[in-house]
Amino acid sequence: MSPRPSPKIPPSAPRRVVLLAYDGMNLLDLSGPLQVFASTNRLEGSGIYRLHVVSAAGGTVLTNAGLPVATESLAALDAVLEADPGIHTLMSPGGSTGDGFDIDAELVRWIRRRAPQAQRVCSVCTGAFHLAEAGVLDGLRVTTHWDWADELQRRYPKLQVDADPIFIRQGRIWTSAGVTAGIDLALALVEQDLGHGKAIATARQLVMFIKRPGGQSQFSAPLASQSAGAGRFAELHAWIAAHLGEDLRVENLAGYVNMSPRTFARAYVAETGRTPARTVELMRLEAARRALEETSLPLKRIATDAGYGEEQNLRRVFQRQLGVSPGQYRERFSAH
Repeated sequence: MSPRPSPKIPPSAPRRVVLLAYDGMNLLDLSGPLQVFASTNRLEGSGIYRLHVVSAAGGTVLTNAGLPVATESLAALDAVLEADPGIHTLMSPGGSTGDGFDIDAELVRWIRRRAPQAQRVCSVCTGAFHLAEAGVLDGLRVTTHWDWADELQRRYPKLQVDADPIFIRQGRIWTSAGVTAGIDLALALVEQDLGHGKAIATARQLVMFIKRPGGQSQFSAPLASQSAGAGRFAELHAWIAAHLGEDLRVENLAGYVNMSPRTFARAYVAETGRTPARTVELMRLEAARRALEETSLPLKRIATDAGYGEEQNLRRVFQRQLGVSPGQYRERFSAH
């Protein structure tokens, strides 16, 4: 018989956060989100989040970084939940010790039993495999570390795996990309609980200069371009990123790689899957976004540095690509 659903947790009550642990997990998948919640406790008062790091049998688990982590057992947590029910956030971190992801069957059984009680269920990186095996992600759009996305889709065809975003929210289910994306996810959870200002305060405490939105790609535009065009156009991509304010028409890019414009355009699309103009557009947009997030530079200067020329061009691009003005974007995501 499944446990009855937990009662709605009052806003003033401590929010119980349960982070699952197992041998071979990524240290940062666990410690990153854990530190976000702990830092928020430090800033706001220790009663905000009640933190549990739990493994199947309890005791020490060995992370794939070689650092042991002390945990409580599932049975011990179950006993706590009998007397004090309510899981606010259940989080499944990722990690593996080899080329495949080994499912912890006992954790899966526990997730299947307890996930319906949790107000939020989340995964970091390959922690999505445990949630998927438990049936929690069926029919949902989800993400994971880009290098594991195909395998997650192959194993669990009921999922809609999107390898691009940093994190995705589907109702009460949140999934995130790999490693540091768990920190972005945890900050988004803090924001949902306490508001944007509190999340930014926690990000500052962690010396994070930006709080990345979930829709942002797992790769920066320059890194994605260099990955897609490894070898032949990698040097070109680095040059583009360093010269965004210059004339980056196809003719000039072709000249940089000593090719005719027609041959270059055809070869570039064949190798990277996008036009040279699209790459330039993505890099300029990212440069403008980063400047808005990380600096207090005026819009006119940002437009010039990113290669838009006029401030009005910058405004048009942001409205077309992101649906907000540069000022609204800065207000939403700046740490300044």
